[in-house]
Order: sequence, then structure tokens, then C-alpha cells
Amino acid sequence: MLAYLTLIFCCQLIGELIASATGLPIPGPVIGMALLFCGLLLHGKIPEELGGVGNALISNLSILFVPAGVGVMLHVKLIGTELVPISVALVVSTLLTIAVTASLMAWLSPQKAKTDEKSDGGRK
Repeated sequence: MLAYLTLIFCCQLIGELIASATGLPIPGPVIGMALLFCGLLLHGKIPEELGGVGNALISNLSILFVPAGVGVMLHVKLIGTELVPISVALVVSTLLTIAVTASLMAWLSPQKAKTDEKSDGGRK
């Protein structure tokens, strides 16, 4: 279990090094996650112990929100004065996320619609 946790952190470290060395606008942990994903693709499956480590990290994910909550409580006065711009940004970004997700789903899944048309002979 410790070996797979070390593997995850090493992938993150390598990602950070790549991001720093190349100046890419992609966060190091994202690059590390992509490296880990490529390694798992080459391996062909997720090792059982790595799955266990991943599940343990996910089950404790809520702990990572504590610093954000403390930051909100620390700057509650500033948030109060900037409530309108923050609210607009949240609503606009949410709507954009929904629109982009819907567009990508429509673009990436045309096969299902074609398969459904063929299965019922084009009649609906």
C-alpha cells in the first residue's frame, strides 16, 4: 500500500517538475495524473492495492475542503463586499460548464443516436 501511495506522489512530483521545466500552463498534479493514467493504460489494469489506495484517498477527500472553509471564514467581510461579482461569476461559470459539457456529450456520442436509428428502422 505504501509503495502505491509513493507511486502516486512520485507521479505528482514528476508532473510538477515537468510543469516547472517547460512552463506549461497546466498544473503539475494534472500532468502527474495523466502520467499515472498512461502508465495504467500500458499496464492494462488497475492493481488491486492501487485501487485500495485510491479509494482511501477518495473516502477522506472532505478533509481537503477544510483549508478552503477556513479561508472563506477568514475573508467573510471581503466576500460580503464583493458578493455580486462573486455570484455572477459562479452563475456564469456554472452555465458555461453545463453548456460545454452538453456540447461535448453531443459531439462525442453520435454513435448512440445512429445506432438507435438503425435499430428501429429510422422510425420514431
